[in-house]
Amino acid sequence: MKNKYLFGGIIIVLFLGIMGYLFTQSNIKYENNFSIVKASHKTVKATGSWVKEKQYSYDAENNLFKFYIRDDKGEEMLVVYKGAMPNNFESATSVVVTGSYQDNYFYAKEILTKCPSKYQEQTATQSSSL
Repeated sequence: MKNKYLFGGIIIVLFLGIMGYLFTQSNIKYENNFSIVKASHKTVKATGSWVKEKQYSYDAENNLFKFYIRDDKGEEMLVVYKGAMPNNFESATSVVVTGSYQDNYFYAKEILTKCPSKYQEQTATQSSSL
């Protein structure tokens, strides 16, 4: 009978330990200051705007997408993403990339683009017609 309680207690402690570890790993911070992103070796979500003056490139053979983003202070950073370019990338107003900075570039695991809202234009038109 005691073996059942001992075994159950070990399973509960193991489960709580795994849950605690997973909770600390899922806590990813947003950063809009690239100097902090470059100094950190952790996974972060870097926010910025696409630098349209510097052309993006997509290597279909290696499935690599490269582009530059700029933070609020004007600092630029090269982003390399192993995957296809997002469909709405060229119309994006801001970009959020999840990954880490290594070897003088940001290696993105995920790209999220924010496009201008189609409702902003309608709201501005409606308020000016009132």
